[in-house]
Amino acid sequence: MNAHLELPRTDTVPHPRRYLLEPLRPLARWIIRRRYDVVVHHPERVPATGPVVFAANHAGVIDGPLLAIFAPRPVHALTKIEMFGGRLGTFLLHSGQVPLDRFNTDVAAVRSCLRVLRDGRAIGIFPEGRRGSGELERFHRGAAYFALAAGATVVPVSFFGTREAGAASGSLPPRGSRIDVVIGRPTGVPARPWPRTREQVEATSRSLWEHMRAELDDARRLTGRELPGPLPPGDLEPDPATGVLSLPEAPDTGAP
Repeated sequence: MNAHLELPRTDTVPHPRRYLLEPLRPLARWIIRRRYDVVVHHPERVPATGPVVFAANHAGVIDGPLLAIFAPRPVHALTKIEMFGGRLGTFLLHSGQVPLDRFNTDVAAVRSCLRVLRDGRAIGIFPEGRRGSGELERFHRGAAYFALAAGATVVPVSFFGTREAGAASGSLPPRGSRIDVVIGRPTGVPARPWPRTREQVEATSRSLWEHMRAELDDARRLTGRELPGPLPPGDLEPDPATGVLSLPEAPDTGAP
């Protein structure tokens, strides 16, 4: 059966634009490496083919561009819709990024990402939902949902050096800084046919959350680096409370 005919159907959903996605990546890497010492660890861990969900921690504003530019495969990253204004928004759309309304059920974003995965390509997601300490203290269900719906491989990505300790959420690291991008061990998620239950998505989310935290600890040992810690008081961006929190007993209400 054509995967695009499975529910939710994606056979009439256009694939996000790609014509700027692949050609610009080498040039963008060259430009960023003129400012930062970017080191990508274990790129060989990424499957060469098939659907992939890159799931990354999120401590700095530069994480999204780094994921799009340095991931071993071209990435269609879920990006908050607030970024899609003016020329920047036009560029993001033409480079294949997917606008996401974080505060409402965004059917268009879900179907776009499923289209990408069912075409055997890669999406990028930040399960924490917003910039913070980068310690994966909260975990949205989107990564689990997409992996279950498409039978995708989830590849953890850990960023170190994208924000200085105590710096604001929108700050950039100083010129010449070392930035480590650690590709974690992939984990396959078997596809679940429609209807996927809330319990299935939550169980998979918790499993992915534990795996990503373990890979983050391994990345910390590999690089010998620490994350920047919490954002300054008052600098935490609003984000819907739909995450699996770090404390197992913490209540969690919301849909994927």
